Amino acid sequence: MQINWRGVYPAISTQFHPDGQINYDSNARMLNQLIEDGIDGIIALGTVGENASLTAQEKREFLRHTVETVAGRIPVIAGCTENTAQAAAAYGRDAEAIGVDGLMLLPAMVYRGTDREVVAHYQYVARSISLPIMIYNNPVGYGIDINLEMTAILAEEPNIVAIKESTTDTRRITELQSRFGDRFTIFCGVDDIALESILLGATGWISGLTNVFPRESVALFHLARLGRLEEARAIYRWFMPLLRLDTIPTLVQCIKLSEQLLQRGSEQVRLPRLPLEGQERAYVEQVVQQALAKRPDLSTYGFGTSGQNQEFWQL
Repeated sequence: MQINWRGVYPAISTQFHPDGQINYDSNARMLNQLIEDGIDGIIALGTVGENASLTAQEKREFLRHTVETVAGRIPVIAGCTENTAQAAAAYGRDAEAIGVDGLMLLPAMVYRGTDREVVAHYQYVARSISLPIMIYNNPVGYGIDINLEMTAILAEEPNIVAIKESTTDTRRITELQSRFGDRFTIFCGVDDIALESILLGATGWISGLTNVFPRESVALFHLARLGRLEEARAIYRWFMPLLRLDTIPTLVQCIKLSEQLLQRGSEQVRLPRLPLEGQERAYVEQVVQQALAKRPDLSTYGFGTSGQNQEFWQL
């Protein structure tokens, strides 16, 4: 199965009204702005999208609205976080009917399966749908490492085509490439090892802070891919305090507060999450303020006011 997933893919937030209902108007504004800023695709209903906090009906309605808003301009990959293989397959079939371009599939939630059970989960879902599937490997967050031996079995499923690699160990990228060649499209899934991962051959970056600073994210990715390492390192050093916010338990609140500070969205989250307060809130505000004070001038790198229609940035 052939795909063309590459570049910078924000894991978009799900915007809420103060009463907890989904704010579709705000989500549409956010999506259009991200596309104008030059991002290459999106992950809808990932961790940052508070997938597990939405009802089954809300998830499907959100995907439908997202697909309609994007209108084919970029790929839309739907996060899949379900408690059983049957529920994940049903979600995948509905997502396929809605028109998403792929599924980012997690192991079954709540029950932490054995290696054999996790493989069976992925096999069941893959054989139940036609969509291309991205494995989301996040042992830090979810306690399950889809290791090389498991990946070798899953490589036999033709529609399992990509891996979001979030072990935090950049050696895994090289190990995957050494063993499987170009069988899988590999995305970096950890913001604060993004540059290292790109230099090791990751062809995509799924990011939370890209929601807040999309143009800087796109510039970093393409400068690294073009071998302009001094310039990439300069942006990366500026970016690092922000990127660290994506690696802590309150990452959703940190990202959404940052979106609010830049007037790109609202910090409103759904229970059991609560907005940040006290020292945690002050720290995020400080990091964002410092980043804005030293924000790089991307025009010096040849990057214009819009991320779109810049032939220079084509890979």
